[in-house]
Amino acid sequence: MLFWLAKWLSNNYHSFNVFHYLSMRGILSVFTSLALSLWVGPVMIRYLQNKQIGQSVRTDGPQSHLSKSGTPTMGGLLILLSITVSCLLWGDLQNIYLWIVMLTTLAFGAIGGVDDYRKVVQKNPRGLPAKWKYFWQSLFAIIVILLLFFMIKDPWGINLIIPFWKQGMITIGPAYIVLAYFVITGSSNAVNLTDGLDGLAIMPVVLVASGLGIFTYLSGNIKFADYLHIPFIPGTGELVIFVGALVGSGLGFLWFNSYPAQVFMGDVGALALGAALGVIAVIIRQEIILFIMGGLFVIETVSVILQVACFKSTKCRIFRMAPLHHHFELKGWEEPKVIVRFWIITLLFVLNGLLSLKIR
Repeated sequence: MLFWLAKWLSNNYHSFNVFHYLSMRGILSVFTSLALSLWVGPVMIRYLQNKQIGQSVRTDGPQSHLSKSGTPTMGGLLILLSITVSCLLWGDLQNIYLWIVMLTTLAFGAIGGVDDYRKVVQKNPRGLPAKWKYFWQSLFAIIVILLLFFMIKDPWGINLIIPFWKQGMITIGPAYIVLAYFVITGSSNAVNLTDGLDGLAIMPVVLVASGLGIFTYLSGNIKFADYLHIPFIPGTGELVIFVGALVGSGLGFLWFNSYPAQVFMGDVGALALGAALGVIAVIIRQEIILFIMGGLFVIETVSVILQVACFKSTKCRIFRMAPLHHHFELKGWEEPKVIVRFWIITLLFVLNGLLSLKIR
């Protein structure tokens, strides 16, 4: 909206041309969503406290978590609000990719919201049954993927891009649909599994989103894309506005979610943010880069898969508790130490992904 206003004013006042630059609007998107999060956050936390929308804590987990029982949850609503408002203000609302990512994020957020509502408001410990959660995740993912598939107009669209290799492309054709499905749903659930400690998930999401934001900017610029041997996909540069909004809202949420947390994200935030990362990676054809940058999410997910598989087959456990962050807690690591060390690991993964831009 403000972008359209600035565009109209630039016809008579040339100083408003500065708002045509993606870098300018991306930065403004960060500041807008950050400011909105910091402003609305205390109000939302008080509302959740008054409505007694609090987190229930597992009694078989680390004993230090028992004190967190009753902490307000569903704080992901704050993130979704900030992202949406910032994108509507600074984004080019004629850009189809911006709408696809926004609506996918909100759709997955709605799934998580229903799950959270049933758990903390209706006091149903099952929440949204797993089969229905996966059904709705699959349905929304497939709708988005088919839309993107039929939008493909160039050979890049059906290639799997292999990073660190200049000619690294594998034509996958319709298998693109299967790959994209697992990227979007897998990323959504991986972030949800990682969201188990104060601030543990949100900072890695911010870091990975920032890394993907660089790729979206470069992919939308024909000169940079050609020079760096990455797909040039017209219009994807506008996703910088969404990434900026995600980064700003994530940092704003971390203000309240840092240890000791005043509010938890809940599934409404975790499922939405994971899906956002997944659909961005699919759009810019950087699924493997997401796998690299989101290495922490991958490790956390694999730890759960291995734990369940091992216990079912041998009745023994590989880890003291899964996901992996609980294993280190039970080994005696203090919660803040686990959180910061996992942030450092994520930063290294993101930098490794960015290295692929030059090492080809």
